[in-house]
Amino acid sequence: MLPVAIVGFLLIGLLMVTMPFFVQGVLTRKGKGSTLAKGQRRHKRNASVLWGLILLAIGYSALLRYLHTLTGIAALDGSIGLVLGLYICSHPAANAVNMLFFERDTLRQLSEWSVVRWLALNLLVLLAGWTVIFVGVRRLVDRVVY
Repeated sequence: MLPVAIVGFLLIGLLMVTMPFFVQGVLTRKGKGSTLAKGQRRHKRNASVLWGLILLAIGYSALLRYLHTLTGIAALDGSIGLVLGLYICSHPAANAVNMLFFERDTLRQLSEWSVVRWLALNLLVLLAGWTVIFVGVRRLVDRVVY
């Protein structure tokens, strides 16, 4: 049972690592890619991605709540939840690092409502990610038969 969970964990991790490169390659072929020099990245705030991550967290939690299992193996369900929660939490963390190091003037504009809403949305996504991690870890270590 445990090797199946490890294989599932590795496959999901591989998917999450390779997905951004695939999307960037598709966008570059369609002419929508970045024109920045190699090594440079342009970051813009994208609230729709954060709302999508919240919906993903709600969807995962709802599926486990009503179906009690996704794969039939509690360890694999827990591993999926753990990896998914870490992925969800990575976006607000990246936004925080970007704000601290590359957008220092944003912290001075904290009185503007757009900055406050952006920070609140990031905190909401972080909370959703923590919830998914908690549900995944409970599923991973729980010995109750569903």
